[in-house]
Amino acid sequence: MESANHLPAESRFRSVFRVVSGNFLEMFDFTVYAYYASAIARTFFPADNEFVSLLLALSVFGAGFFMRPIGALVLGAYVDRHGRRKGLILSLSLMALGTACVAFVPGYASIGVLAPMIVLIGRLLQGFSAGVELGGVSVYLSEIATPGKRGFFCSWQSGSQQVAVIFAASLGVLLNQLLPADQVSAWGWRVPFWIGCLIVPFLFLIRRTLRETDEFAARKHHPRIGEIMKSMVDNAGLIVAGMGLVVMTTASFYLITTYTPTFGKSVLHLSSIDSLIVTVCVGVSNLIWLPVSGAVSDRLGRRPILLTFALLAAVTAYPAMQWLVAAPSFERLLLVELWLSVLYAWYNGAMVVALTELMPAHVRTTGFSMAYSLATLIGGFTPAISTSLIHYTGDKAAPGAWMAMAGVCGAVATLVLYRSQAARNGYKAA
Repeated sequence: MESANHLPAESRFRSVFRVVSGNFLEMFDFTVYAYYASAIARTFFPADNEFVSLLLALSVFGAGFFMRPIGALVLGAYVDRHGRRKGLILSLSLMALGTACVAFVPGYASIGVLAPMIVLIGRLLQGFSAGVELGGVSVYLSEIATPGKRGFFCSWQSGSQQVAVIFAASLGVLLNQLLPADQVSAWGWRVPFWIGCLIVPFLFLIRRTLRETDEFAARKHHPRIGEIMKSMVDNAGLIVAGMGLVVMTTASFYLITTYTPTFGKSVLHLSSIDSLIVTVCVGVSNLIWLPVSGAVSDRLGRRPILLTFALLAAVTAYPAMQWLVAAPSFERLLLVELWLSVLYAWYNGAMVVALTELMPAHVRTTGFSMAYSLATLIGGFTPAISTSLIHYTGDKAAPGAWMAMAGVCGAVATLVLYRSQAARNGYKAA
C-alpha cells in the first residue's frame, strides 16, 4: 500500500480530508447537544426548577469528558500499538454508537428514568471515543505533513471542528425558520442528531481508505500496553504541563461555540436565531484564522504566538464580556464573539502542533490524547461552569473571567514547557 507521506499534493489533500472527517462528526454531535441543551433538559431531565433542569443536561454533556482520559489511555495505546489508521476507524465506530443513543431514545415522559440513563451512556461512549479522536487525527496530520508545514497541516484538525460548528449552527437557523419554537423544543432538536447518524456510513467509507503514515510503518518497535503505561508515568510532568497548555483552548472553544446559543438566549435574552447566526460567524472566523496561525507558527515558532494570545485572553476577555452584558444586542454579541474567536484560533493554531511535537514519538498519540483529555475535564465543563458562575454570582460577564483564567493557565504552561529540560530535549519548535 502506498504510504501517506509519499503522495502528490492532491492525494495528500484527500488524506487530510479523510482523516478529519471523523473529527467533524465528533464535534458536530458535541455541538448540537449544547445548542439544544434547553430542549434536551425538558425532554430528559424535567424538574420544577428550570436552572436545575438545564444544569443536569449540561452536566451530562460534561460527563462525557470524564471518559476522555480513559479513552485516551486505552484507545491511545491501541493506536500507538496497532497503527493510526486502525485506531481512527475504531474511534469512529464508538462515536457513531454514542450518537445513536442520544438521537433515538424516547423522552422521560415515555420511559421514565431509563431515558436520561441511556443519554448518559451515549455521552460516555462519545467521550470515550473522543479521548483518542483528536490525538489520533493530530498525530496523523503531523506525520504526513510536508517539511516546514507541520503547523499548517495540524491546524486542520481544529479546522474540521469549525466546519462542524458552522454546519450545526446553520441547521439550527434552518430549523428555527421552518418549525415553530414549541415543535423545535418537542422533537425538532433531534433532527441534527438524525442527520449525524445518516452521514456515518459515508464517513466510514472515506476513512477506510486512509493509508498508514511512513513514520509509524517504519518504526521497528511498537510498544505494548505495559510499556505505554510506564512511559505515561515517566512523562507525567510533561503531560500535566501539556494539559495546562490545552486548558486555554478547551475553555475558550466551548465558551464561544457550544455555550453561545444558550448564553444568548437564556442570559442575554436575544432570539435563538440571533445567537445561532453569531455562532455560524464564529465558526467561519475560526476556520479562517486557524490555518493562518498554524502557517505563521511554522515561520515564527510556536511560543511567541502561544504567549501573545494567552495573555491577550487573560487581559481582555472579561472586559469584553462586561461591555456586552451592559447593553446586550446582536451587534455587540457578534463583535465580542469574533474577538474571542481571534484569541482562540490564533492560540489553538499553534497549540495543536506544539503538543504533537512535545510528546515522545513512540507514545505520541497516547501522550497527546492524555494531555488533551485531562484538559477537557476542566474546559469541557465551560457551559455548566458559566451557567453556575452567573447563577451564584449574579455577574452575567462571569464567563469572561473564566476564559481569562484559562488564558493565564495557557501562558504559564507555555513558559514552563519552554524552560524545562523536557521541553529542550523533546520539544522541537518550528
